[in-house]
Amino acid sequence: MEPIIRVENLVHTYGEGTPFCRSAVDGISLDIYPGEFLGVIGHTGSGKSTLIQHLNGLLKPTAGRVLFHGKDIWEDTKKIREVRFRVGLVFQYPEYQLFEETVRKDISFGPKNMGLSEEEIARRVERAAAFAGLAPELLDQSPFELSGGQKRRVAIAGVIAMEPEVLVLDEPSAGLDPAGRDGLLANIRDYHRATGSTVVLVSHSMDEIAENVDRIAVLSDAGVVMSGTPQEVFSRSEELEAVGLTVPQVTKVAMELRRRGVMVDAAVYTVSDLYHALTALGKGGAGC
Repeated sequence: MEPIIRVENLVHTYGEGTPFCRSAVDGISLDIYPGEFLGVIGHTGSGKSTLIQHLNGLLKPTAGRVLFHGKDIWEDTKKIREVRFRVGLVFQYPEYQLFEETVRKDISFGPKNMGLSEEEIARRVERAAAFAGLAPELLDQSPFELSGGQKRRVAIAGVIAMEPEVLVLDEPSAGLDPAGRDGLLANIRDYHRATGSTVVLVSHSMDEIAENVDRIAVLSDAGVVMSGTPQEVFSRSEELEAVGLTVPQVTKVAMELRRRGVMVDAAVYTVSDLYHALTALGKGGAGC
């Protein structure tokens, strides 16, 4: 399968030509495939946010290329605006970017800039609001009267309303309480399943990544140091620790059980996995 986005030897240097010059990403190569749910993890300063801002041309590479459907997105600078509609990026704490009088107007801002008809805009606003978990009665309220979690959903709906082929989310659950976080991530999973769109989730939470994504890219020292399924990545706990990361809490529980003589697979990474592993172990024991 051909990637929908290919990052080739990407370098981005801040402060070029000054004493403060530093490369936030340095030679990163990464393929992102149609319809996949990709997680991107890395310690603070590993280049996660800089990387994703290249995916839709918000930043221009110092060196290297970003290809969308096989074409360099910077080959024709007049088409960058179109790329930004097709690769939607939700920044961390996006609620601070809300500005319209009503939720409906805020969500419709992107589609209006795309030159769509009023009927199509209305359809997209209602669909995006539903995907983001916003009740219909909220659409005509001021976004500034909503809770923090609801504001976050409005901002995400504004990007979804553009119906991008790729949805990129930078720490979408940051600052939310556990219930708000779980609800928002459930909405994002539902959106992914319903639309078949590619979703890229950047998170510092190993548990959040483990529960949601199909594949993980691990960043460290401004480059990709590991890539694979959650099971493949989280089974390499010592390598993760070496780059300042850890494994999900449930994997730590499984590892501790093994240390205590319970022969459960230490590579489990979700509560459901651990439950099934322990259930299978119990059945095996009962049958001896």
